[in-house]
Amino acid sequence: MFHNFTISKDKIQRRELLKMGLFGAVISTTAGIWQLLKTKNNHTVKIPPLVEMPHSHGAANPTQVLRNFEYGTIKRENGRIIREFQLVAGTSQIQLNTAVSYNIWDLNGRIPGPTLRAKQGERIRILFLNKAGHSHSLHFHGIHTAEMDGVKPVSNGKATIYEFDAEPYGVHLYHCHVAPVTRHIAKGLYGMFIIDPPKPRPPADEIVLIMSGYDINDDDKNEFYAFNGLPHYLMHNPVKIYQNQLIRVHVLNIIEFDPAVTFHIHANFFDVYRSGMTMTPSEKTDVLTMGVAERHILEFAFKYPGKYMFHPHQDVIAENGCMGQFEVIAANDYQNLVKKS
Repeated sequence: MFHNFTISKDKIQRRELLKMGLFGAVISTTAGIWQLLKTKNNHTVKIPPLVEMPHSHGAANPTQVLRNFEYGTIKRENGRIIREFQLVAGTSQIQLNTAVSYNIWDLNGRIPGPTLRAKQGERIRILFLNKAGHSHSLHFHGIHTAEMDGVKPVSNGKATIYEFDAEPYGVHLYHCHVAPVTRHIAKGLYGMFIIDPPKPRPPADEIVLIMSGYDINDDDKNEFYAFNGLPHYLMHNPVKIYQNQLIRVHVLNIIEFDPAVTFHIHANFFDVYRSGMTMTPSEKTDVLTMGVAERHILEFAFKYPGKYMFHPHQDVIAENGCMGQFEVIAANDYQNLVKKS
């Protein structure tokens, strides 16, 4: 049943994976000790309330991806804290525009998959169930043993466990590694994996932006592009942020079939923390080139209220869906927005 590594019968019984009861439903975010401390430290950060947004199609919900972090479930085993996550691969259909629907593979019923978050040094356990009709796997970027590398296929209807220490801190990703890997990623089996440093970064409004592409006719060329899973959505539904407040964007380029793209914001510059693996920025710019699977932390604050675009500087990619806007809310409008929500 468990193809990726050998596990003792006692462990299987203890985790009750043979019963598969753990996979009956997707777990909700739970507040561990570290998460509560993080909330306490960030009490001065103001997050715009989520107003009613237009209905998203199928598994694509860009608004949810923006600020939704999955912290898993905290367990204690043999005196050590285990942060446990459940990921279930499935199939879905999304509506790319009014005329085009597209069949995808999803994780926990969404594209991109959940943004997993942990702290450096924690023990991570991933319970993976494949219900997507084909063989799949999960490969995590980071440091782990060969047995945990996620390159061995897990057959449809089967499950496996990936377990490793969260290291090093940074912005990482996970994705299916079954051939053809490019196709499996492009059809939705990917997500972000954030490992926070031992000493927390300064409080900020934290946002996830994942750039992806859709090859709808299997010609190894993308016809549509998107931020957080759905073309044009964040252009028509701007990301609300507050004036003069530190914004921390975790950005990932997972656009297959294009060798590289850029990320650009209007009327501002950002500090770049490459791969999220430093505590000091390497540069300040307004355009950053990113290869496939490259990711960074970008920090900035907007001086003036208004709406400002963000997009790749390759016009064809932007115009075919990978466009968004920040709507900067004036500091003195904060109370009015809260009252309306």
